[in-house]
Amino acid sequence: MIPTDQPHVLVVTQSHAGETGKNNEDSYSTTAYRLEAAGVPSVVAVVADGIGGHQAGEIASRITVDNVVKSLAAASGAQPVQQLRSAVVSAGRAVSQAAQESEERQGMGSTVAVAWVIGTHLYTASVGDSRIYMLRQGRLRQLTIDHTWVQEALDHRVISPAEARGHPNSHILRRYLGGSLDVDPDLRLQWAPGDDDVRALARQGMRLSAGDEILLCTDGLTDLVESDEIAEALRRGPAREAVESLVVLARARGGHDNITLVLLGVPAGPATRVRLLPGRLVLPLAAAVLVVLVILGVAIAWWTGLWPWG
Repeated sequence: MIPTDQPHVLVVTQSHAGETGKNNEDSYSTTAYRLEAAGVPSVVAVVADGIGGHQAGEIASRITVDNVVKSLAAASGAQPVQQLRSAVVSAGRAVSQAAQESEERQGMGSTVAVAWVIGTHLYTASVGDSRIYMLRQGRLRQLTIDHTWVQEALDHRVISPAEARGHPNSHILRRYLGGSLDVDPDLRLQWAPGDDDVRALARQGMRLSAGDEILLCTDGLTDLVESDEIAEALRRGPAREAVESLVVLARARGGHDNITLVLLGVPAGPATRVRLLPGRLVLPLAAAVLVVLVILGVAIAWWTGLWPWG
């Protein structure tokens, strides 16, 4: 892909360390490209939340983001699902390798959420509990599935949704980048309630509509702000103010973790493009407009009695 500085979707980002004084172990990136083959516009958005002390989490999330972006920048976009999988697996290997090179980095890891918009189609991948949401026609849906103990307990009906909020095991990850084995990226794009895995996988490449908003965020937001509150902020807009208000809300409720948001917005209508007329048509068109204006002026003068030669 060819980098460009003009994304075809709105991009708003914000990251805050939170209120506890800890390092910001979140990393993120948004990059615009054009596919080399057909010139189709493309945007890659990545959010990662690092795990590990002694600044190791900060390093792990940065390695994750950099490697995902590097892999997708070299991709053709012809097989986006496979290329997304490969990019996340490669990033996981890079985190594992870096952890082995330093005793202080041993045990470090990272979550990741990736949204790849190619033209009007959306592809996603995730590992851990960083999430991707979509707001469409005022309704918010969570596209990704958390890889946590709590989510598994919910799936097996061991706990209720009410018990899940604030559960002591809420931050136990079942899947993350940086382990001894290759990570298994989650390529399910969950849209409709009750989607099974086959249907969710088949939704990759879903067509975006004008006005859609895609939000990537770390758990520093979702631990403290409910989904309906996220939806309300996005509905109120505009996008930049919505992102800022969500960060402020999470901080006001304690901000016990790093807070990172990346918002992609599909333009509400087709972009207005000024197309210049070919030079050979400019003068004839101007003459025609002038004739119409003269005829209109004469008609008005005659009708109102201002015609001097009546």
